[in-house]
Amino acid sequence: MSDLWERSERAICTHPGWRTLRGWGRISASFFALFQGPEPLQFILTDEQANAVGDTAWVSVDENLLGAQGGSTVAALNVFVRPNRDSEWRMVAHHGSVIAAIELPLHG
Repeated sequence: MSDLWERSERAICTHPGWRTLRGWGRISASFFALFQGPEPLQFILTDEQANAVGDTAWVSVDENLLGAQGGSTVAALNVFVRPNRDSEWRMVAHHGSVIAAIELPLHG
């Protein structure tokens, strides 16, 4: 996970139900705590969509989490940047939101 992230103060991460974490130090500590928890987590990714314009890209994905206590689905949006075309992509933002059991119809 740490290889993906830009290690800077502009990086932000919002886990479902958490306040937004700002800066690589807080983000890395949060993932360490999640993955070192008492129960192993399994992620099955579905509905992945990736888009890029220039040196910015975004990926939306449903993260289907399975654990000993059951499961849930998180809709996630990840934003990646690269300083130039020869650089590697780095995540600068992650936002996850739990999908409610009942989805409301959209009105247009």
